[in-house]
Amino acid sequence: MLTTILSYINVELVIVGIAIAISLILGAVVFLNDRKSITNITFMLFSLSAVFWNTGNYLFYQPNHSAEFALLLLRLVIFFAIWYCFSLFQFFYIFPEKKSLFPQKYLWFLFPSVIIVSLMTLTPFVFKTITRFDIDGRVATVLNGSGIYIFGAMVVFLVFSSFFVLISKLLKTKQKSAEREQLTYILIGAIITFSLHITFNMVLPAFFNISEFTALGAIFTLPFSIFTSFAIIKYHLFNVKVIATELITFSLWIFILTRTLIAQTVSERIVDGTLFFITVIVGTLLIRSVMREVEQREHIEKLNIDLQTLIKQRESLVHLITHKVKGSFTRTKYIFAGLLDGTFGDITPEVKKMATQGLEFDNGGIQTVDLVLNVANLQNGLIKYDMKNIDFKDIVTKTVEDKKLAIEAKGLKIETDIKEGNYNIMGDTFWLKETVNNLLENSIKYTKEGKIMIGLEQKDKKVLLSVKDTGLGITEEDKQNLFKEGGRGKDSIKVNVDSTGYGLFTVKMVIEEHKGKVWGESEGAGKGSQFYIELPSA
Repeated sequence: MLTTILSYINVELVIVGIAIAISLILGAVVFLNDRKSITNITFMLFSLSAVFWNTGNYLFYQPNHSAEFALLLLRLVIFFAIWYCFSLFQFFYIFPEKKSLFPQKYLWFLFPSVIIVSLMTLTPFVFKTITRFDIDGRVATVLNGSGIYIFGAMVVFLVFSSFFVLISKLLKTKQKSAEREQLTYILIGAIITFSLHITFNMVLPAFFNISEFTALGAIFTLPFSIFTSFAIIKYHLFNVKVIATELITFSLWIFILTRTLIAQTVSERIVDGTLFFITVIVGTLLIRSVMREVEQREHIEKLNIDLQTLIKQRESLVHLITHKVKGSFTRTKYIFAGLLDGTFGDITPEVKKMATQGLEFDNGGIQTVDLVLNVANLQNGLIKYDMKNIDFKDIVTKTVEDKKLAIEAKGLKIETDIKEGNYNIMGDTFWLKETVNNLLENSIKYTKEGKIMIGLEQKDKKVLLSVKDTGLGITEEDKQNLFKEGGRGKDSIKVNVDSTGYGLFTVKMVIEEHKGKVWGESEGAGKGSQFYIELPSA
């Protein structure tokens, strides 16, 4: 029994069957990943023609056929051989396009010629009859018709044209491009496959009378199918996740179907057949589910790319506008400064007052432009922080001192409560000073009367800064937008016409980069506000 199982004919059958199944699975996987792509469709047609050709070729070389059946098999073999070569040519011709408009000479000459020659192979015009069988019962000689030369010429033309088209494409593509590497893999597979075909299907039988390997044509086709599929998968022409799911599912179907066909009893066939039916339904649903998931992910990725493009366009526009505006402010600033320093001669007190206000407005405008630019640069990660071990207490005291005149000029009181402690932190001096300065300026702008209180303390290995005022206050509605880009209180514009909503947003980005947090509190409108910055101690 073991000898019978391991006999040559059975081993040969298993090898050919596996090779045919692999070709069929690869063709189905490629097709199902994009049913509208002309490249995918052509690869599937190539796989189908290879399956039919190799199946017929294997059956033809088996012994003990009648002369009529052997002749029918032979004609079918060369019929599918024509379409095998044609689908190969078309695949090379259109790869890797999804849509292709074929030229008129292709549609009106080549394609009809292939149809005519393929139909001709089914008639006595190519093979007339089987004339002799050998002692093993296999076909030994065949009486050819005159059409055999037309058939041969068509096969030679299609094969050589295929390689010519493929090599031409390869030479035209850019060095080290993905398409060039794809074409290289495909060319390697094609060379291996046709070298095997020529060696075992032509040279050995014709010159050495060795035909034992001719039936193994399915194995010779595998190198091209495998290399082509690898090129497609490696460079993501089709989704790898879908391919893996389909390969596993199809392999399971083939395995269970084979079990069903070779089952020895009716009960085994019923069980295996039922299992096959269930796996087909479940496998189909699984493949569809994975394909939907992949399509959704690809759609999200496309939307993300579009969003990134829009963000870059917005950033370019922001930089263009802000630079233009800043340039205008700078030019008028020099005019006002020239008026004040006497560059343009003596001016009246009224003109001097107006020039002073104009200079203040220009300086405020330049600061606003710089703020917007800083926000854009912070968002893009273009600003690099110079992180050092610094004394945050020193930054706070110096900033408060700088703002003292502005606070007193508005008639406000200033109170500081800086407790003793170690206020060393890891941070960027410039940007931390900007955040403290921003909180103080907000308190000055939004406090008409009363006082501003600055507190600093160390608590639980944290440094806590507080800036409190008796000003406008914050409503619950305003709290939702306080630290967002462009966010500001609905009444803030009435008090500060230059409010942009970018100040606190900048503070938040800087503090978060320092591994800290910032927040605001208030008992409501008109009841003042308290802003806090918390940073980790060094």
